[in-house]
Amino acid sequence: MLVRHSVLIVVFFGMVLSGLIYLNNLQCSCNHQKTEQSSNCNQQITEQDTIKQKWKPTISGLRSTPGLVYNQPNVLVGRTDVSSVSPWAAPIIWEGTFDPTLIDSIYKQHNLTIATTVFALGKYTRFVKDFLESAEEHYFVGFRVHFYLFTDQPESVPEVKMGENRTLKIQKVPTLNRWQDISMSRMEKLEKLIEEEIANEADYIFCLDIDAKFYGRWGAETLGRLVGVVHPWLYNVPRNQFTYERRPESKAFIAADEGDYYYAGAAFGGTLEEVHHLTKTCREQLSIDAANSIEAVWQEESHLNKYFLLNKPSKLLSPEYMWRDINVKIDPIKIVRFTNVPKDYAEVRPNK
Repeated sequence: MLVRHSVLIVVFFGMVLSGLIYLNNLQCSCNHQKTEQSSNCNQQITEQDTIKQKWKPTISGLRSTPGLVYNQPNVLVGRTDVSSVSPWAAPIIWEGTFDPTLIDSIYKQHNLTIATTVFALGKYTRFVKDFLESAEEHYFVGFRVHFYLFTDQPESVPEVKMGENRTLKIQKVPTLNRWQDISMSRMEKLEKLIEEEIANEADYIFCLDIDAKFYGRWGAETLGRLVGVVHPWLYNVPRNQFTYERRPESKAFIAADEGDYYYAGAAFGGTLEEVHHLTKTCREQLSIDAANSIEAVWQEESHLNKYFLLNKPSKLLSPEYMWRDINVKIDPIKIVRFTNVPKDYAEVRPNK
C-alpha cells in the first residue's frame, strides 16, 4: 500500500514538472515568435521609411524675399476671359495670373533642381538643337536643370552649349519600328529613370516632347505636386468631344459623360514621387491592355488622361504651355510659351 502511494506521488509530481516544462517552453516559443514578429515589423517599417525617404522633401511654405518690390495683387482684377481655377480649386496658369518677379523670388531661395526628359528616336534627333537652344533662353532660367535625352542614335545628337548649372545626359535606348511603340514605352523608361538615377537628386521633373520649341517663359509658376497641360486643340470643346479612349475593354476607358479637361501627353510633370506614381500606374495599365490585345486610341496620352481623371492635378497649365503652332493666334492666347514644330509626320515617323 505504501509503495502504491509512493508511485502515485512520483507520477503526480512528474506530471506537474512536465506541465511546468511545457508551459515554460510555450512561453519561450511565444516570446520568440513575438520577437520575430517585432523584428519583421521593424524591418517593414524600416523598409517603408527607406522608400519614403528616397524622395527629396518638397518645399514647405511660400516665403517672399524681404523688401521685394512687385505690383500689388487685387482680388477683383485679373483675367476675365478665361478660367483661372479648376472645380477642385487647382490654379490654371495663364499670362496675367502670376507675377514672375514674385514667383522667382519665392522658388529660387530653395536651390531647386528640375529634371527634364525628352525622347528623340530615329529622325526626331533633328529637333534636339532647337529644343535645347530655345530652352536655354526660356526654360527655368536661373535654375539648375538636368536634361535626360532618350535616343537610339547618340551619334546624331548635335552639340549644344549648355549654360551654368544646366546639363544634358544621353540615355541610349533600342530602336523601335512603330511610333506607337515609342509612345507607349515612354512611361516605363520614365519610371525606371526616376527609380534608378534621379530619385534623390531632383526636386521636380517635367516630361516634354522634343519636336517643340520654347518662345516664351516657362518658369517656377509651373511647379506643383502634379501638373497637367490643357491640350491646345481641345481646351474649348465639350467633354463628349474629347478624344478619350471610349472602349470599356481598355484600362484607359472614359465614358462620354465623364472627364474634366483633355490633357496633352506632350507635357506633364510634378514632384518625383507623384510623377513616379503616374508613370508606374500608366505603365501597368498599358501592360494590361497589351495582354488583352488592346491599344488605346492615343497610347500613353489616353492613359495619362485616365490617370488625371482619377488623380486630379494640383496645377494646370493653359495651352500657352503646349500650343499647336507659333503662327496660329487665337484670342485667349496672349503669349505662346512652348509649341509644336510644324512637320510632316509621315516623313519623320518610322511607320505611317
